[in-house]
Amino acid sequence: MFCGSSDVIYIGSSTKWIIRMKLQIIELEKGKMRLNLEGEGHTFMNTLIEEILTDPEVDMAKYVIEFQFSDPELFITMKEGSKKDPAATVCEACIRISAKCDDLLGCLNN
Repeated sequence: MFCGSSDVIYIGSSTKWIIRMKLQIIELEKGKMRLNLEGEGHTFMNTLIEEILTDPEVDMAKYVIEFQFSDPELFITMKEGSKKDPAATVCEACIRISAKCDDLLGCLNN
């Protein structure tokens, strides 16, 4: 998986699908991050927030969709004293979500 400032690409192990997301990092500081995820809606954002919040070093994670057709903006802050990078936290959450989807597809294909 590649996590960069413009694209996230994941090639699923069992699915052979390539998923590309456009994202824009608005703010990245020690312990906090704000980013836009182009074209995503409440379904993915709720899933992502729920998975990010399973990380014990995360203090707060939320998203806002300001207008009906605007892209969501994700906010994440780490607990005070955490040395973990918030961007890495988001990437790890995406990997866990993808693994859960791969497990489900594996069950359905058997």
